[in-house]
Amino acid sequence: MLFYYAIAAALVIIDQWTKWLVVKHMEVGERIAVLEPYLAILSHRNRGAAWGMLQGQMWLFYIVTVVVVAGILYYFHKYGKEGGAGFRVSLMMLLGGALGNFIDRVRMGEVVDFADVLIPVINYDFPIFNVADAALTIGVILLIVHMLLEEIREKRKKKVSE
Repeated sequence: MLFYYAIAAALVIIDQWTKWLVVKHMEVGERIAVLEPYLAILSHRNRGAAWGMLQGQMWLFYIVTVVVVAGILYYFHKYGKEGGAGFRVSLMMLLGGALGNFIDRVRMGEVVDFADVLIPVINYDFPIFNVADAALTIGVILLIVHMLLEEIREKRKKKVSE
């Protein structure tokens, strides 16, 4: 189980390090092109949730994060062994992402975002995000995949036993 906690810890460390680099070396609003026009580093601050929703509602984020972290830890210890490696990794990605942004909110009252992505073909300027946001998104996707695969396994098991 310690290996999985190391995943969450590594995500928090990488998240905080990348945010520190942005805060230390860039002015808010400064943009550095990486792969123009599709990828850039853009120093941005967010006082809300995803896509800037609920601006300034820090008390709500504190409560939600504590509840989410408690839920993740509960499910990890209660169902982690039977859930498999994918399930455990998804929960630790969620934990790392939640803690990464929580640290920003507690320390600075805002979250540092910096990844600016333009999705070609549909020409969609994706909302600016950070490592913690990416970990949360990937964690949710892995959890959904795990749940769908588990449902398929259960249906096959039920069909075989009939």
